[in-house]
Amino acid sequence: MYVWPCAVVLAQFVWFHRRELTGKKILEIGAGVSLPGVVAAKCGAEVILSDSAELPQCLENCHQSCQMNDVLGVSVVGLTWGEVSPDLLALPPLDIILGSDVFYEPADFEDVLSSVHFLMQKNSQAQFWTSYQVRSADWSIEDLLYKWDLKCIDVPLKTFKADNPHLAGSEFPGRHTIQMMIITVKDP
Repeated sequence: MYVWPCAVVLAQFVWFHRRELTGKKILEIGAGVSLPGVVAAKCGAEVILSDSAELPQCLENCHQSCQMNDVLGVSVVGLTWGEVSPDLLALPPLDIILGSDVFYEPADFEDVLSSVHFLMQKNSQAQFWTSYQVRSADWSIEDLLYKWDLKCIDVPLKTFKADNPHLAGSEFPGRHTIQMMIITVKDP
């Protein structure tokens, strides 16, 4: 299985914060091979992995990642961004939402943020930890953050790469500009 550089960066961020994760309830959206969620589970978090309900192979990949990494007790649910489904409504209270490279396709940006907004309305103290690859200077979520009453803190990669300077740096093959953000609800 190929693991995207954004997933590696987010997993590194999760690992850097591992001491804070024991007992936290974490949802990974767009999980794919689930590296950040698997790392969170290994750190003692209660993890739910999700990918599109319309892509059963992606959900199977989540199950396989847990099995291959000896991670037990992780739930896998189908959630499609921008849709309110019974599985979305049934989610327990969350502390952290993870998403690596969910800002891949501009047509999905609003669906991602509307789903995150919905989850944060139920969990006002939750944080959305997300890494993404900058693909175009013309692609921005700034207006959508404003629309959905969310705010963003950019996290410089150098602040969490001390554990392993090569993981969150520019050692990836090809041309990658990876960014890390924490998105929260705007203060009232």
